[in-house]
Amino acid sequence: MSTFDALRGQLLAAAETFSGGAGALSGILTGMVDDVDRMLREDLEIFPVCHHSPASALAMALRLRDKRPKVVYLELCEDLRPLLEELRNCRLPVALQAFATQLDGFPAGSGPLSVVAPVTEASAEYQAIAYALDTPDVELVLVDRSVDHVFQWEPGASDGPAKSGNDAGSEPEDLDEHGEEAALHGDSVGVEIGDLRPRFAELEAHLLHHGKVRHWSEWWDQYVEQPLTGADYDTYRQAMALIGSLFRRLRPAQDDRLAIDEERERYMWTRIREHLAISGADPADCLYVCGAFHAVSEITEFGLTSDAAPYTITPRTGTRWLYGLIPSSHSAIEAQFGLAQGSVSIAAATWAKAIRRAGATSYRLKGQQDRRARAKAVKAAPPAVAGPARDRLAGFLATPPVLDDLDEDELRGWCVDIVRLARRNGYLASTADAIAVFETSILLAGLRGRARPAPYDFADAAVTCIEKDAVPGRRDVRRLCEILLGGDRIGVVGYEALPPLARDVYDRLEPLGLDLSRRTQQRVLLDLKADPELEPCSDVLWKLRYLLPDDAVRPIMGARRLGERPIQESWDLAIGRHQRSIIELGYEGVTVEQVLEQRLRRKVWEPRATAGDALAAVEDAILYLGSRRFADELGNRAVELLAAERTVDDAPEVLRRIRRLLAHFRATQPELPAWCEAFVTAGYAHYCTLLPTAFADDDAGLRQVGAMLGFLFTLESLALSLGCDRAQLELAIRQSHPGAPAKVALLWAAKTQLGLLPRDELRARCDELLASPLVVPAFPLYLSGFVQALEPVPALAPFVVEALSKAFARLPDSVLLPWLPTLITTLRRHAQELVPVLVREAGRTFPGNLAELDGWTPPWERPAVPAGRARPAAVLSGPVAALLARHPQACDAVAALLACPAEWPDVDGPELGGAEVRELLARHPATTDAIAALLCD
Repeated sequence: MSTFDALRGQLLAAAETFSGGAGALSGILTGMVDDVDRMLREDLEIFPVCHHSPASALAMALRLRDKRPKVVYLELCEDLRPLLEELRNCRLPVALQAFATQLDGFPAGSGPLSVVAPVTEASAEYQAIAYALDTPDVELVLVDRSVDHVFQWEPGASDGPAKSGNDAGSEPEDLDEHGEEAALHGDSVGVEIGDLRPRFAELEAHLLHHGKVRHWSEWWDQYVEQPLTGADYDTYRQAMALIGSLFRRLRPAQDDRLAIDEERERYMWTRIREHLAISGADPADCLYVCGAFHAVSEITEFGLTSDAAPYTITPRTGTRWLYGLIPSSHSAIEAQFGLAQGSVSIAAATWAKAIRRAGATSYRLKGQQDRRARAKAVKAAPPAVAGPARDRLAGFLATPPVLDDLDEDELRGWCVDIVRLARRNGYLASTADAIAVFETSILLAGLRGRARPAPYDFADAAVTCIEKDAVPGRRDVRRLCEILLGGDRIGVVGYEALPPLARDVYDRLEPLGLDLSRRTQQRVLLDLKADPELEPCSDVLWKLRYLLPDDAVRPIMGARRLGERPIQESWDLAIGRHQRSIIELGYEGVTVEQVLEQRLRRKVWEPRATAGDALAAVEDAILYLGSRRFADELGNRAVELLAAERTVDDAPEVLRRIRRLLAHFRATQPELPAWCEAFVTAGYAHYCTLLPTAFADDDAGLRQVGAMLGFLFTLESLALSLGCDRAQLELAIRQSHPGAPAKVALLWAAKTQLGLLPRDELRARCDELLASPLVVPAFPLYLSGFVQALEPVPALAPFVVEALSKAFARLPDSVLLPWLPTLITTLRRHAQELVPVLVREAGRTFPGNLAELDGWTPPWERPAVPAGRARPAAVLSGPVAALLARHPQACDAVAALLACPAEWPDVDGPELGGAEVRELLARHPATTDAIAALLCD
């Protein structure tokens, strides 16, 4: 006779009564009993759990003290085993993490890959870990798939990793994230032990509706946690397996996750059999801890006596995984696995209360950080003697829940404390509100069929009675209830468990005298002139500023720019709040300098890198690393990227950065680096080639074409000295034929700069535009081009002021007013480059006070000065004049350059060998000596 024959008969009778003899319901009910029976008959004791369940943690602590197993098999990624010892150096909750950036075997662009497994004290897995690590001669074996297989087996792995691990398809029900605390896991994939949740959305909605609750966490607390907390071990084990079987059988027909779950179960049973074969351990001395969903698996490989064919574990990819611990929090766990806000904090409070009520002692790793005093340990009971399994389900399912006496003291304390906390946060709460919360909590518990008010009832009552219709402060009443019931506990990774990079950062910042583990923001002032020994700390902070999120290390005073070194700096540091980011930096290198160099190198060698990105990397390398060799390497890459570009979208960024770098090198080094010279020559030829196309292309913006001309004109002298040909630029300008009015004006400015278009002719063309009624509506576009020309041709500033003045004086309002927003946005966008030039020129042109304005006439409207008689040329006399007159070639060249006629009068002077000439050469012998040395050589 089977153990559950009586229960099976009762369920079949109930199925026939309620379903009219239908076989579907009876098959599900009897199948659930068969699943529980199969689990109990297994030689290896299976302990079914649910993640972050106080009932599971309490049952685990009690069972470990009774059974005292010698081998504990745990459902957790097997390659995370070395991290478990480091939990001693942490304050829970923390998360085990595997991280990979260099992928081999996964799709390109899917990285970085990250897996986290959160650990809290109120969890069965932590109780098993603490027992196994602190008990002599006990072995802890992790049997679940490796983190590499987590991504191999994800659905759609070719498209990149999924959002989460065991709970990839679930979405948060009531997710109101607590800011940074909820984002401690980042976008990592989460793995957990015991995912118990209906996979039918209709089933979950049905349970929530008839359970009179709002979300799944509250249903689980009322119908599973409360009845099973404090139940005997056999009842807990059978009930948890029954729930796992229910959710396994009531699943969607097309459940993609079931195939992954079955692969995991084959993986785990294969690892268990391998370990038993190698170690020779007695299954009676072992304990297998897994999720209740996996405890009732139907795979043929289930059990130690399975006769299924051996399961072949697929090899891992060549990806290099890095492992470490990162801080976690209750809200981060809730956000990761789709739990209700505050549910993990309530579970922690329920766990602490259950431990006190049961008179038991939880397991905790020796030396582990904890703010609370550790409870006094009780003497362990003798090992329990295993006996035949008895049917505990029949009585548990047929008996109504035991009515627990109302814990009035606890509820009264909650009501008084929430009123006090609400008053501190700006609510107008009073004693009457405390009484109302007390009575409303009891009322809600009665409406929901609960023997005593749960924390969820208390929170709902507090919101109803206190919050009213407004939130006066930063926290609402529901958040205050979470703080009251335990708050969002945040874990800390200890110094010894940190990677080498994080420890190096902490050591180098030690002279600041701050507690870097604190999560609060700390202000620090560095007086680098009075305390030069703090300069290394400043260097580290600037590097962290580059690598970490913006609010982790924030400068208040001081800046790091080329050619500038601040005397004092002030910083706001929140390093403890961003400990996860620092730990993940440790996966990339040993020091922050190494990580920074790798990121800069990766930035300039990625497929979408541009010449502007490479120049920015050069600047960062100079500022933060001070390495001439590395800066030259990045500069050479910038030359390659510039020569390979086929568009001019990056021209403004290139011009701005190369100007700044050239100014820096000229001020700090005796000569320019070779890559700078190569960049200027390559850029000159490159932009000359693209200039006609850019003028004609509508996709090339006015700002980009102006930046190209700025590069060609401002760096022309350097480019010509390096061997470039100015004829190439003139040819490019002559070949340019733009159609847009703004680009036409920009081309006119370029021709004026090259001397191809005189200033008077340019003024005449603009006057013709203003005089033509057909062109007047487009004249503002010409003005936009002239404004953009101030960067490549700053000498055109007087003409631009003149053109703007004429436009404001002559254009009708219907044309001028729609154009003003465009002009204002243009000047605002380029305020640093264009506005100062215009303001200075306007200051020189317009009168300085109001009194002079009435009699002021613009220079372009003043009558031309009549040409007077030419003054007779001065009579040249003396030996120097005679010398210049006899050899006029140099003076003629200068006169031609200045467009002046060269007229030489007759000169009467001494011969070249005169005494005056000899005296002049003797007084200034440098030129003669240089020529003599050249001829002698």
